Amino acid sequence: MPRITPFLWFNNQAEEAMNFYTSVFPNSKIVSIRRYPEHATDEHLKGMEGKVLTGVFDLDGQQFMALDGGPVFKFTEAISFMISCKDQAEIDYYWEKLSAVPEAEQCGWLKDKFGISWQVVPEVLGDLMNGPNGDKVTEALMPMKKLDIAALEKAAQD
Repeated sequence: MPRITPFLWFNNQAEEAMNFYTSVFPNSKIVSIRRYPEHATDEHLKGMEGKVLTGVFDLDGQQFMALDGGPVFKFTEAISFMISCKDQAEIDYYWEKLSAVPEAEQCGWLKDKFGISWQVVPEVLGDLMNGPNGDKVTEALMPMKKLDIAALEKAAQD
């Protein structure tokens, strides 16, 4: 296991989320699922029988863990996962597959159906923002929802 692995706490959709994410990202798979015991005697485990105690899955080389922990904790925009995209077609693909909350879209950020925030950005974004017209690139980026590479490159040339 890698030294640092994101661990995601779901109410009761860990397995659904793992199946969804591994269908979206290439070179991905569910590595293992361990379930809560079927005949739990501990009060803390009542009602959790058969749900995901720990699930390990790999998204294009990045390992994640997930569990069904109940409704105690919620995902927030304070944590997001960034997807570095080689071209506009890749940005469009991930945006279409992941975006489920249009009102949460801003500056390349989106929220998926499980409440997890993602940043879908072009690989060239850092170079464009750190170039001589970085301020113009930032101004062009701010009102965007899904990022438009052509518009960002145009801003970098102006």
